[in-house]
Amino acid sequence: MTEGTDSIVPNAVKGNKKIINAWAMYDWANSVYSLTITTAVFPIYFMEVTSQSGTDIVHFLGRDFKNSALYSYSLSIAFLFIALLSPLLSAIADASGSKKGFMKFFAWLGGISCAGLFFFDSTNLWLGVLCFMLASIGYSGSIVFYNSYLPEIAEPKDQDRVSAKGYALGYIGSSILLVLNLMMIMKPGLFGIPELTTLPARISFLIVGIWWIGFSAYTFYHLPSNVYHRKREGKYLLRGYHELIKVWKELRKLKYLTRFLLSFFFYNMGVQTVMYVATIFGEKEIRLGTAELIITVLIIQFVAIGGAFFFSMLSSKFGNIKALMLAIFIWVGICIGAYNLYEPNSFYILAFVVGLVMGGIQSLSRSTYSKMLPKTQDHASYFSFYDVCDKIGLVLGTASYGLIEEITGSMRNSVLALILFFVVGLFFLLRSMVLKNTEEEMQTEIQS
Repeated sequence: MTEGTDSIVPNAVKGNKKIINAWAMYDWANSVYSLTITTAVFPIYFMEVTSQSGTDIVHFLGRDFKNSALYSYSLSIAFLFIALLSPLLSAIADASGSKKGFMKFFAWLGGISCAGLFFFDSTNLWLGVLCFMLASIGYSGSIVFYNSYLPEIAEPKDQDRVSAKGYALGYIGSSILLVLNLMMIMKPGLFGIPELTTLPARISFLIVGIWWIGFSAYTFYHLPSNVYHRKREGKYLLRGYHELIKVWKELRKLKYLTRFLLSFFFYNMGVQTVMYVATIFGEKEIRLGTAELIITVLIIQFVAIGGAFFFSMLSSKFGNIKALMLAIFIWVGICIGAYNLYEPNSFYILAFVVGLVMGGIQSLSRSTYSKMLPKTQDHASYFSFYDVCDKIGLVLGTASYGLIEEITGSMRNSVLALILFFVVGLFFLLRSMVLKNTEEEMQTEIQS
């Protein structure tokens, strides 16, 4: 077993409303990256900037790419990098008690990189790709440390609700900033900005960076920096390596937890890919204009707020696993619907359904994993494996999405292929359901 138990978390930390609110506020701070940079404004801007020659083919690093495929590959490389790096960094953070410091570094990296996109235009594709990748690394790097705070600040019975609160704040905050940015982009004259320029979009990227860094300051002010009072000694790399090996050996013994991670790896591969390419799909396959795409994004965001709490309620009545199974079934239906969808109005209906399950499956996945963890001080190390499943899945998902599009010439075939990810994820989740007295077996494994 890992040294220490949850019982040694100071009472002043666990269940503290101010700390919980500050923790949830980081979702408010960083979700503007997810919405403005990866979903709404930057993908559209990237497509326009890279299509100014009248073709969607761009020359980059000695090779020709479809612009949408280059976008997918950039995400894949960024997330692969952080997936390989985060387990060791998390182990170092656990061993040294410097989790908050790592989280702050990646938050600042992400915020500054978003601001750097202000300088991206058709003359410097390399700068746009580089800042986009660094912003993705900053976001992903900070999230693993952020998620690992959940079992330290909330009791197991409250973790579904607290996780949902974080996602809900993220959806609300990012939607508010998106609306403000869209007003500037669509009515630049109201802000004294020249018409028919890329300046409004580029200013929105700058604002995202400022928002992210600014609001996260509240989080970092209130979050505890070293809950277990670990001694900060030298040889961090060696200690981190040993910590990682120790947690990996323990994780392999927890069959229930490893089955869940395997399931999460596959179904989340589909979820994340849909989230990151939905806007590009709407533009290229449904032929939606900017206004229609923005309406779609806002529908997803606002419905997702209720979706997070709705699935939290379902989990309290039927259990986390059954609620997740329902969400996966709905995601399979979404993929089938997207493949056969051609009308904008139908796309809005699909967006409503996506929003409902997007917030629910993300929030519930995080809290389910948190509640499954053994009593431990090494939450960042355990959550790094959760993050690896998340990021490697996203790498494979976005890469396969771009590859299938390049081979077949259609994004619809890419969407249809995502069904396989959900089906495999559901299969492993069903395998976990056939265990007799799941909760008792999990506790037996944890205590052995």
